[in-house]
Amino acid sequence: MKEADWNECLFSGAVVKTSPDAAKAKSLVDTANGRIEYARAKEVNGSDVNYVFEDYYSSALELFHAFLVLQGFNVNNHICLGFYARDVLKKEGLFRLFDDCRIKRNSLVYYGRKMDSDTAKDAIDKCSQLIKELTNLLSKAK
Repeated sequence: MKEADWNECLFSGAVVKTSPDAAKAKSLVDTANGRIEYARAKEVNGSDVNYVFEDYYSSALELFHAFLVLQGFNVNNHICLGFYARDVLKKEGLFRLFDDCRIKRNSLVYYGRKMDSDTAKDAIDKCSQLIKELTNLLSKAK
């Protein structure tokens, strides 16, 4: 089933309601922060930009999962994370930002479509913005 909104994610089992887990959320945040430091230390040029983008996207995912864990949800796919932003938080801009990064990451990982340097640098900037917004959400959730 391809979910179209947060309620369908719940109904399909792609999202499972759990008890909030602060320790798991902290671990995810720590991992994301380590990956962000690692990515920032890399030179962003040439063919490496695609891999740096993947690191930023993975960090954003970990932060998003940490936020949802604090809300008491285990989310099993990326699109449902976006639907939470759109449908529950009512943050259409956050949804669009995340979805753009998600689509670029899927093209890279599942279809082998590498981005040119400028597109990848733009995607890294968008992921950085996404990380900032997710970090703000997390700071309010604690």
